[in-house]
Amino acid sequence: MKPNEKDIEIILKACDNKKAYNFVILDVSKISSITDYFIICSGNNERQTVAIADEVIDKAGKEGIEVHYKEGFETGRWILLVTDNIIVHVFHKDEREMYDLESLWFDNNSIDVEQYGINNWK
Repeated sequence: MKPNEKDIEIILKACDNKKAYNFVILDVSKISSITDYFIICSGNNERQTVAIADEVIDKAGKEGIEVHYKEGFETGRWILLVTDNIIVHVFHKDEREMYDLESLWFDNNSIDVEQYGINNWK
């Protein structure tokens, strides 16, 4: 397992613990100088998105993954968590449709989340 894959798996499982859904992993390493991966997921309401992000921070910290930056907890509509090589986007389902990050960054660079044991269609 590559170093990033372990971090991706930890973050995905943390999101899954709080019932996030509609996961997308984008390898943006060839087109971005700011990060290697985006992990994008959705929650149904503001409380759930905050709970998902809190779980990521907690589980990542226990595994030695430092979250350097976090934003969006005040509204819970689009929460951003930044680690060394991954940016996690936790969206309220309505915000996700509006911003549609996948279409902005998608360049045949998505990674199948099922390889990490995540059922993407809850």
